Amino acid sequence: MPLPRYKIYCLFIVFLVVGFQSSAQEPLTQTIRGKVIDKDSRVGLPGANIILVGTKPPLGTSTDENGNFVLKNVPIGRQSLQISYTGYQTVVLPDIVVRTGKEPVLAIELQEEVKSMREVEIVARQRKDQPINPMAMVSARSFSIDETNKYAGSYGDPARMVANYAGVVSSRDNRNDIIIRGNSPMGLQYLLNGVEITNPNHFSALGTTGGPVTMLNVNLLANSDFLTSAFPASYGNALSGVFDLKMRTGNPDTREYWGELSFNGLEFGLEGPFSKKSSATYLAAYRYSLTGLLENMGIKLKESAQYQDLSFNLAFPTKKAGTFKLFGMGGTSKIKILDSDKPEDEWTFPTHGEDIVTGSSLGVAGLSHLYFFNNNTRILTRLSVVSSQLETRVDTFSIRYKTPFVFAGEKSGELKYNLSSTVMKKFNAANNFDFGISADLYDVNYADSQYVSRMDDYRHYTGSKAGFYLLQTFTQWKHKFGNRFSSYIGLRYLYLTLNGTWSLDPRLAFSWNISPTQSLNFGAGLESQIQPHMMYFVQTPVKNGGYVLTNKEMGFSKSGQFVLGYNALFSEYFRLKVDTYYQYLFNIPVSESIPQYSIINEGTEYYVERQDSLVNKGTGINYGLEFTLEKFFSRNYFFLFTASLYQSQYKGYDGITRNTAFNGNFVLNGVGGYELPLGKTKQRALIFGLRVTWAGGRPYVPYDQEATVKQGQVVYDWEDAYKPRFNNYFRTSLRIGLRRNEKKFNMEFYFDLQYRANYTYVYYYRIDVLTGDIYKEYDLGFYPMAVVRIQF
Repeated sequence: MPLPRYKIYCLFIVFLVVGFQSSAQEPLTQTIRGKVIDKDSRVGLPGANIILVGTKPPLGTSTDENGNFVLKNVPIGRQSLQISYTGYQTVVLPDIVVRTGKEPVLAIELQEEVKSMREVEIVARQRKDQPINPMAMVSARSFSIDETNKYAGSYGDPARMVANYAGVVSSRDNRNDIIIRGNSPMGLQYLLNGVEITNPNHFSALGTTGGPVTMLNVNLLANSDFLTSAFPASYGNALSGVFDLKMRTGNPDTREYWGELSFNGLEFGLEGPFSKKSSATYLAAYRYSLTGLLENMGIKLKESAQYQDLSFNLAFPTKKAGTFKLFGMGGTSKIKILDSDKPEDEWTFPTHGEDIVTGSSLGVAGLSHLYFFNNNTRILTRLSVVSSQLETRVDTFSIRYKTPFVFAGEKSGELKYNLSSTVMKKFNAANNFDFGISADLYDVNYADSQYVSRMDDYRHYTGSKAGFYLLQTFTQWKHKFGNRFSSYIGLRYLYLTLNGTWSLDPRLAFSWNISPTQSLNFGAGLESQIQPHMMYFVQTPVKNGGYVLTNKEMGFSKSGQFVLGYNALFSEYFRLKVDTYYQYLFNIPVSESIPQYSIINEGTEYYVERQDSLVNKGTGINYGLEFTLEKFFSRNYFFLFTASLYQSQYKGYDGITRNTAFNGNFVLNGVGGYELPLGKTKQRALIFGLRVTWAGGRPYVPYDQEATVKQGQVVYDWEDAYKPRFNNYFRTSLRIGLRRNEKKFNMEFYFDLQYRANYTYVYYYRIDVLTGDIYKEYDLGFYPMAVVRIQF
């Protein structure tokens, strides 16, 4: 629940007045720290030159023997650095935000030239569309903390931020599930420092990848990658996309602190060195829900939703034994929606009410070790554990029978242990080779049931404890034919011990730099993914009163993917990108008893339907065309326009082609911002932002009202599956804010006003099982959100 709107408006006015007050007019400066490394081998480059662009006299420095540098007395504002090193392409790093109270710590990558080109100096701007992973050559781009924060309506959430990209659309406003190129959100994979996390969100459900509030703290993230198709072989067990998230290390020289109040809660963070004599660093932040704070202050809310999370990253570099990192993330969330506390005319349904209490938790802990055998060979080993828990109870009552009755409940958990190791070898400037292995041990416990009136008993959908392994290995090789043409080939193998199923997935990619400002790329590959884990343990009742596991033999879902892309730079700040793709999905679980059903349509709700007796006989296709026009930040403004036209269809057990639940057919996005510097020294700036989204309505399965009332439980009209559509979706977000720098700290405040028009995604669509009446609610109107951030 948001703050009362009038309080947000008052808060905005207070900070705006404070921000315009006069401050010291002497020029403010800051220190930039960082490390310059080889993009492929990750080795530090000693003696690299760093120059601050546009200063007179020139301001610069060079890296030490480990590739580290310190550049002092950098003026506050947005700056650019030029980095050069013999035998490597010179890079200009633009749009570096320099503020008081927080030293920028940069990781700068240089690409070695394949051939010596003494007569030509290659100067390349480090474009934000270029991925960090050197093996990713198509449908991949990196993003920064600054992007996540500066896009209006993103709420500091990476998933909501990438919904501005071509081919990506949010499934609904009250969750951050994302649909990528018509695929289910269940096909998305989150990686944190290389560790797979099933669902890094508060109020999450097992088997899904989204939720209302992210647990990821962008203040702890470094530049990271987002991939949408034909991934390198280093990624596996995903069909639609990959979030390859990296946690940054703490400042190695200065202790820093920050505080923030936003949609994601009240946050406090700190970072710095453990001691001046040690190179070890710490970075940590804790958040507590805004609604929890309001309730603790005695403010009664319509719904009680509380959550909290903690994230940390500890780095311990050594002189000879490599670098050790201990990192983690953990959080808990709980919400109560109690009709029993409301008058009868405010119950969920006119005939009866519901009390819903649900809570979830996630814990991640990892230990990594990076060791360099020499400047060209390294090994990265990780040991991690991930725990996910969910507990839900639904009680119902009516006007006649007001004593709560337990209608449904779930108490499930997953514990995953992982050990992985990857060897990376750079033979020369033209050839790079990787080989890796990974073992996941799952310890799962599922139990959920629901009362069925026609049976006058509970149906136990799951009730199992089990353990199994997912074993994976991969190899990949990248070769450069000079500085203009590159090729990639990879292979990944997956084996699931639960039922002995396996998959061998080849990957292939090419990139051709037609000119310094134009390039073509092509990627193809087979992607495989196991099913949501609890689906293997769905029970089918038998006549003797017991249950059998009819889903246990399900194999991998597979997707053959092809993508062709074109990139053009009109200038150093403008780029055009066009992608076309085709995906053929097969081995998709479908049902003989409900031939229209396919698991391909699951993934955007708070619960995955426990469908039994599934077989891998379904198929699907996704194809489309995407356009991106982007202006990187310069002259105080930026913008990003994207357009996506796509088709997403599937075949169930009956072989009939239908729309998938995600076939909206089109998405149009526009997001931009402008900063107006204030004062002679430009220590303050007004911030303006705008975001607009228009997308096609999603198909859905209507209810069978007569059968629902007769059976006393929800029954769908499968004969009309995915024929009707929800209304088209329109949303706009307006941002206005202020950034202010003082000698010892900086403050940023912005105010987002979101408007959802008459045509929007329905977020509440339910049927009364007693009367058959259908209820729809649309999240319409204006919704304010404010953020306050202080760093010192």
